[in-house]
Amino acid sequence: MTRIGLISDTHGFLDENVYRHFQTCDEIWHAGDFGGMGLASQLASTSSLPVRGVYGNIDGNDIRTVYPENLIFTCEEVKVMIRHIGGSPPRYNPETKKGLLIHQPKLFITGHSHILKIMYDDKINCLYMNPGAAGKHGWHKIRTIIRFAIDGPDIKDCEVIELGKR
Repeated sequence: MTRIGLISDTHGFLDENVYRHFQTCDEIWHAGDFGGMGLASQLASTSSLPVRGVYGNIDGNDIRTVYPENLIFTCEEVKVMIRHIGGSPPRYNPETKKGLLIHQPKLFITGHSHILKIMYDDKINCLYMNPGAAGKHGWHKIRTIIRFAIDGPDIKDCEVIELGKR
């Protein structure tokens, strides 16, 4: 079983409570808009966990040279696709829709909207997750992250964690 801490749209701000919530996790996945390499490095070094991620639209070359636009990998027996700007079911943006049809992931993770949303898209047999925004920049009112586990082919134990007001 692999326990995942999912975060997005930090925009250069990292709440110290993230470490407490992710202390039982095996990996941290960031769905873009880190807000600088300093934040990405701090997240990895302070948590001592591997960090997978993608760059977002506000991220500069420092992040873009380390993190790709799209990330496709397998965790346990679950194919995962992460992309910062993806849209949401059933209205994915054209590039995302193309990638989803080609790669056929069982889990699609996106950020950008600052809207927390977890839903199953039965048209493409894929679980959609957007952890909302963990940073203080944007129009969201509550900062959120997600914690979940992948156990073989199963995605389970999903928890939405509120970090407080923006």
